[in-house]
Amino acid sequence: MRVGILGVPLDLGASLRGTDMGPSAIRYAGLADALGAIGHTVTEFGNVTVPVAGQIHGAAPLRYLDEIVSVCERVADAVGGLMDAGQVPLVLGGDHSLALGTLAAVGRRHPDVGLIWMDAHGDFNTPETSASGNIHGMPLAAIVGRGDPALVNVGGLHPKVQESQTALVGARDLDPGERLALRESAVTVLTMKEIDELGIADVIRQALQVASGNGSRPLHLSLDMDVVDPIRAPGVGTSVDGGLNFREAHLAMELISQSGALVSMEIVECNPIRDQENRTGRLAAGLAASAFGKRIF
Repeated sequence: MRVGILGVPLDLGASLRGTDMGPSAIRYAGLADALGAIGHTVTEFGNVTVPVAGQIHGAAPLRYLDEIVSVCERVADAVGGLMDAGQVPLVLGGDHSLALGTLAAVGRRHPDVGLIWMDAHGDFNTPETSASGNIHGMPLAAIVGRGDPALVNVGGLHPKVQESQTALVGARDLDPGERLALRESAVTVLTMKEIDELGIADVIRQALQVASGNGSRPLHLSLDMDVVDPIRAPGVGTSVDGGLNFREAHLAMELISQSGALVSMEIVECNPIRDQENRTGRLAAGLAASAFGKRIF
């Protein structure tokens, strides 16, 4: 497989700075070597240009809207170029807002793409339900066609993924408004409660059925590192106790890889400022390797 790595050093979507350094942390942890060791041809495509927060002013209800939309349009162009050149995109963030650009490109080339969104949060807010105005809490809603038109229309494609082909996995911290919206949507929500009751293997198999029809449709994986418990992944944008443990996270990646459906992936919300000796960056690199086929035996 030809894997193209693209960095998006974006932290405008969150209140806490630092995720702009996430791509460097994951690369430094040996991502390219880990993928090369399992037989992939890895090409580095550098970083998308992102403005610095201190040079601009972001105000509610949609903080840094114009800047984030501009970055996501550049992401869509870059990811699209990778795919057109036969690369499988692996996008490194950066806050979760960048997924709007990734899915715009992937959705254009795979109109039937399904989505597994692994996250402690719902990311299903709109300007009406968000208390902060932080856009990293809104991308999943916008991807399926809900919210501010500027976000919904990134890349000129809306919706980018059908709600009925979207699975949110690992959620454990939902705002009241997005909880209601998710209940009224066709998105399949598999929280930590389902993981506790059924086990990660059954939950991921359910998610694969929803998103890819068990491998019959292409799949995009959006991995927010805060889905992992902060004991294992302390360096994230917004940590929440009670997440996946080390083996649950790797098994999820291994099962997704085994489906044969993965056509693109992003890893987001790695924040080295909050990390300890790059533990989260190293875990992110390892999880990417598992998603792209690394096995124990």
